[in-house]
Amino acid sequence: MSTAASTSPRFRSKTATAALAFFFGTLGAHRFYLYSPRDPYGWLHVVGTLLGIPGVLLLVATERASMLGWFLAVPGAISLLSAFLAAIVYGLRPDDKWDAQFNAQTGRHSRSGWTVIFIVIFSLLIGAFLLMTGLALSFQTYFESQVEAAKSLSQ
Repeated sequence: MSTAASTSPRFRSKTATAALAFFFGTLGAHRFYLYSPRDPYGWLHVVGTLLGIPGVLLLVATERASMLGWFLAVPGAISLLSAFLAAIVYGLRPDDKWDAQFNAQTGRHSRSGWTVIFIVIFSLLIGAFLLMTGLALSFQTYFESQVEAAKSLSQ
C-alpha cells in the first residue's frame, strides 16, 4: 500500500452515517465512522449502553421498583435517543454543508436520495415512540408510588 493512498482523505457518506446512527448508534458506530475509533463521544455511547442494559433488566425484574435500575437505565436511554436524534440531524443536513464539513478534501460530492429520507422518517417514528413510552412509564411509576405512600399514611 502506498503512502499516498494511506494519507488521502476518506469520503464519508451521509447515508451511511445516518444508517449507522439509526441501527448501531447506541454503540457509537456513526461517531467512529465519522471521526475515528478514538472518538470519546462514541465511547460514551458504548458506556451508556453497557450501563443501560442491566438497568433495564433490573427494572423489568423488580417491576420498576429498583432505584439502581432507574439510575443505570438513564444513560442507556440517553444514548439510544441521542442516536436517533443524530440520524435525524445528519440525514437532514444539506449535501453541500455535509461535504464542506466531512468531504472538503476528497473532491467527491454527496448525493443523498430517498434512503436518507426513510432513515429520518423511521428515526422520528421510533425515537418519538421510545421517548413517549419512557415518559409514560416514568410518570406511571411515580404516581403509583404516590398512591402507595398515601395509602400507608391513611392506615
